[in-house]
Amino acid sequence: MSVATKVDPAVPAGSTAPFDQRRPLGDRLFAYLALGAGLLVLVILVLIALTTTQQSTSWFKTEGWGIFGTVWNPAANKYGALAFIYGTAVTAVIAIIMAVPVSVAIALLLTQVVPYRWARPIVYVIDLLAVVPSVVWGLWGILVFAPWLQHIYNSIGSAVNGIPVLGNLFGPPISGASFFTCGVILAFMITPIVTSLSREVIATVPAIDIEGAYALGATRWEMIRGAVWPHSQGGVVGAVLLGLGRAMGETIAAALVIGSSATITSHLFAPGDSMPAVIANQFGEASGTFRAALIGLGVLLFAFTIIINVIARTIVGRAAEQGSA
Repeated sequence: MSVATKVDPAVPAGSTAPFDQRRPLGDRLFAYLALGAGLLVLVILVLIALTTTQQSTSWFKTEGWGIFGTVWNPAANKYGALAFIYGTAVTAVIAIIMAVPVSVAIALLLTQVVPYRWARPIVYVIDLLAVVPSVVWGLWGILVFAPWLQHIYNSIGSAVNGIPVLGNLFGPPISGASFFTCGVILAFMITPIVTSLSREVIATVPAIDIEGAYALGATRWEMIRGAVWPHSQGGVVGAVLLGLGRAMGETIAAALVIGSSATITSHLFAPGDSMPAVIANQFGEASGTFRAALIGLGVLLFAFTIIINVIARTIVGRAAEQGSA
């Protein structure tokens, strides 16, 4: 005669030991290694911020709020960084304005229009452009691109000379190495990055949403506007902000094509300078407060890029939460 065993449905089946104790040793070791790697990155970032801030303390103490002044003259011990902050912002904005529409259009083309067998070689070419060294972009920009652009600048400057707003932005005097040339080179450099990230985000749009839009009679553009863009806009904005961080932090290419002139001007065809460029050009001959000022520029640039990346991660995270809701 068999005896039936009563099972309490409230008691979980299997072992009641914590899940961490029931995992294989290899899984626990991998989890600890991954946690250690993440903490190591955080520690390195903190150490970079602390050491660079410590070495630039004399600049912050000497100048105070004068660090945002307009005069950068090492011979007179004047180290105002506003001209470099302005140049960094202007060139990055030019790069974003030029790169974002092209990048998003290419990403939509590769994911929604071009068949997969034709899209793959285009993706390979875009990925190859992303790994071209910045010094190559800079040399090509100053030796080939800037002289060619200067002829175009001359034509534009002659056409708009005397017009109130356009004359101030694009009129003479004109230089091939300028804010605008630097912005165009940076646009070339960040386009593959923004394109790749945007393509990955757009590719995650559920096929049922796309098919549902077509089933309701939507055209391709209406499908992209109503089904693809709402799902992927947060990720695309995050990709744009990451591209902005890359444009702000680019050094060698910007140093070669921006013109190395510490001026604040609305003239986009005039030479200027940026924070990464002035650090690369002047650090070798700097000492004392001059050296501390250049390191301080690096601290400011580090802070700006960290803020931009945090904003990008926040936007992407919120978009992921809205998508899963």
